[in-house]
Amino acid sequence: MDKILEALVSSSHPLTVKRAIVKKVMEAAEKEVTEEQCQALYHLTTRLILQGEDAFQRQQGYGSLDCRDPAILDFLHSSLRLLISCPAVLELAPLLQTEVLRIICERPEPATCAKLATILTDFPQCVPREKAGVLFCQQLVRTFAYFNCPATEEQELREYVTQVTRVSVLLQGIWKAEPATLLPSLQEVFAIISSTDPSFEPSIALASLVQHIPLQMITVLIKSLTTDQNVKDASMTQALCRMIDWLSWPLANHVDTWVIALLKGLAAVQKFTILIDVTLLKIEQVFNRLWYPIVRQGALVVLSHMLLSFQHSPEAFHLVVPQIVPLVKSLKNDGLPNSKTFLLQFAELVHCMMYQYSGFPDLYDSILESIKELPKPNEEKIKFFLNQSAWTSQSNSFASGLLKITGKSETGKTGLVNLGNTCYMNSIIQILFMATDFRRHVMSLHLNGSNTLMKKLQLLFAFLAHTQRAAYSPRSFLEGSRPPWFTAGSQQDCSEYLRFLLDRLHEEEKTLSAFQVTSPKPEPATTSAETLNNAASQPVADMPLHPEPVAAKGDGRTLVERMFGGRLSTAIRCLQCHSLSEKEEPFTDLSLAFCPSMSKCHGPNDEHKSSSSVGPCQGAVNGGSESSEGSVKEGAGTRMERPVVEPTLSVPDLVDYFLAPEILENENCYFCERCASLQRAEKVMQVVAAPEYLILTLLRFSYDATCHVRRKILDNVGIPLHMSLPLRQHGISVTSSSSDSPESGENLAKKLKPSQKEDGMTENRTNSESNDSDSEMLSVPYVLSSVVVHSGMSSESGHYYSYGRNVSNTDGYVAHPSSKSLESSSLSESSTASQEEMGCADHKSTDWFLFNDSRVTFTNSESLRNVTGRFPKDTAYVLIYRKQEVSGQPSNPGPVVNGSRLSGEPPLQKELMDAITKDNKLFLQEQELNARARALQATSASCSFRPNGSDDNEPPGSCGPSGGGGGGGFNTISRLVF
Repeated sequence: MDKILEALVSSSHPLTVKRAIVKKVMEAAEKEVTEEQCQALYHLTTRLILQGEDAFQRQQGYGSLDCRDPAILDFLHSSLRLLISCPAVLELAPLLQTEVLRIICERPEPATCAKLATILTDFPQCVPREKAGVLFCQQLVRTFAYFNCPATEEQELREYVTQVTRVSVLLQGIWKAEPATLLPSLQEVFAIISSTDPSFEPSIALASLVQHIPLQMITVLIKSLTTDQNVKDASMTQALCRMIDWLSWPLANHVDTWVIALLKGLAAVQKFTILIDVTLLKIEQVFNRLWYPIVRQGALVVLSHMLLSFQHSPEAFHLVVPQIVPLVKSLKNDGLPNSKTFLLQFAELVHCMMYQYSGFPDLYDSILESIKELPKPNEEKIKFFLNQSAWTSQSNSFASGLLKITGKSETGKTGLVNLGNTCYMNSIIQILFMATDFRRHVMSLHLNGSNTLMKKLQLLFAFLAHTQRAAYSPRSFLEGSRPPWFTAGSQQDCSEYLRFLLDRLHEEEKTLSAFQVTSPKPEPATTSAETLNNAASQPVADMPLHPEPVAAKGDGRTLVERMFGGRLSTAIRCLQCHSLSEKEEPFTDLSLAFCPSMSKCHGPNDEHKSSSSVGPCQGAVNGGSESSEGSVKEGAGTRMERPVVEPTLSVPDLVDYFLAPEILENENCYFCERCASLQRAEKVMQVVAAPEYLILTLLRFSYDATCHVRRKILDNVGIPLHMSLPLRQHGISVTSSSSDSPESGENLAKKLKPSQKEDGMTENRTNSESNDSDSEMLSVPYVLSSVVVHSGMSSESGHYYSYGRNVSNTDGYVAHPSSKSLESSSLSESSTASQEEMGCADHKSTDWFLFNDSRVTFTNSESLRNVTGRFPKDTAYVLIYRKQEVSGQPSNPGPVVNGSRLSGEPPLQKELMDAITKDNKLFLQEQELNARARALQATSASCSFRPNGSDDNEPPGSCGPSGGGGGGGFNTISRLVF
């Protein structure tokens, strides 16, 4: 056959004929032939390749063959096998070492490298030595970076992975034989992956080398990298990102170990900017690896560390939240043997993150539903995971990243940027904005050119209603409304802030009214800037807590009084001489204390309530944000560790308790002027003027005198959508500063609800007397407008967010005066349900909004009422109810603009319109500039940027700093409250 082949290639036949004949001969040679024939063909083809007279002969007449063809390496490999026993092979080794280095420097394809690796593995004497060996390893690593895989079929992909693995095994062998080549090789790997050259993206095939690096070198190498001053942050960021990309390589081991080691190393040297950038950039990619069983275990390890260590903001976790439920469903249904174990690990991670960043029920409800059947780690285990993964300098200031600019949420509402623990202000602003009639009155005021707090509130409301930004930065309003004793950057009490804000607004308008009265030329329609600036300069310390109404335009009351002002009557009757002292005082909110014992808390008409159950913890009007020292000690002490899941009492119960009679005795005895001594007395409070908006503050924070700490009462309080407030009608009860007549005092005393301890008088009370007292009371209906929720364990820490909806005084239902007093101020469950069905739109899923700093989402009343049951640390704190129309009672009219009364939103004034238009143009310019910057970063491989995709502007719903629209910018974290 060799003679036939030689004759054919040397013949004068046309090339096409010769190629066809040679192909047939070669195919015949593939069948079984004798050893002699094989050797003869090998000698012939060798002579033709090396000494052929023309190109056809040198190519053996069968296809093209260049110097990079893998077939040459096959021929070389076969030749070396034949020469292995020949002494001449040792003379060929130096030549082959040089030739191998030359081939590698030409960046051959994976197939060629794999064949070369096979040769060098079988004939290690052909591997370059000493300096040439170091250079060879570096060039081979560099060649790895050019290994691209255009294949799409599974078989081609498997072949590609096999080729890469074969080359990596060669490097492993060289590193073991020549340890001096290892460190230069690793330096070359880092130089490749840290390159910021936009024209070059190294192959993830480099991941196959990681498994061959000794693990005992991790500490030394990571310390060397993270402390090297020559390594720039951009290069380190790029290197870390590409190492995370290696998680996609199917057969790589220990990639997760090296990635986590580098993350910890960067945290140890406080390079938090790199960690923040890389986490936000790569967290979604790492999460997506969980869908692939072959790489999911390593990806979960890295994902867990990245999420658990990113403790200054929920932003990273919220980027992957939308994918959690689909992944859980997939893991439940894929039927793989290890999916169940993996799902348990994944659910444990999710529980840890939701514990760390509580306060987002709109995001977490569906997740909790999907993993409700899986075990939940206990609190100790969660804290252990979080402490173990925390960045080493968590208390230091973190570098703040760029605020992502996004459009408004689907709700059409605007969020508020957290300016550093300002969630207490954001939640209050949002519930005031959702107080529809108050907002409309504020927006209808003419305050052109002024710099008062009311003007700032009006501007803020205008931006919330009309800006194109997803979240507005209320920096100017914060600076103007923050109480002087509030420390900037620290968490504060939202109820205290609300009370201060309303008092400031009230005092400004009072001062303005006083100037208008004394001014020779008042301007009824437009307020002068000078006058309002003088009002704004009024010292806050000189403002009374509850100022009496002054003569002003209209009905003589300020806007705060008309919207939030009510009046409370306090009557004290001496149980010795039965003299009565009664006085009225205004209020803007009612502070509701908790009963010392739930079992002793009843309605005001419960004749079995003992005086000891009400005395110690009777709530005070506008009485701060915490109860008295002993007010909740008994009830809160046992509930701090295991909060009640199902509501055992409701908001109307607390109102009943607030209005219940209180016996003043022992150290709280009343000094009776008539008796001229301390006497036991009964104190009764009654609402005599109901506010348009009823603000209720639940006194959840109590001082523990034993431990000298402020504790939070975690009792789950039911929040009805409708409730009624008992109102004593004017003109029926006799009011006097003191009563000198025993008979008069006795008659008035009969109209007060007596306690069981009264000397025999309770038992003798007749039904007719009860009916006389009942006829004085009016049931005023209210509908829930908004709720501020506190998430956390103390008033000095945690997070505030709020629920709200638009409610006017005609929404819900129309109630009529009742000739009977209420059994309780609350409506029964059946009554409430029926009234909801009558006219309220509570069943619509878009009625309610959840305001969580910059995040605004749709929610529903069910989510609000179940929030504490699902998230025990999240408890209702401040509630606003809107009064509904009552037949025969005057209602508060809407704002007047240009002589006509408005039932809708007032038109935007020119000054406000100009400010909003200017900011919206600025916002569009910012979007364009950011789009160009992102494009430039993509082409230049700049690594300090944030990805798009979430509506959370730094950190959403958290108490950290952020920049944003309307004056926001870069900040540092001064205090962490999660």
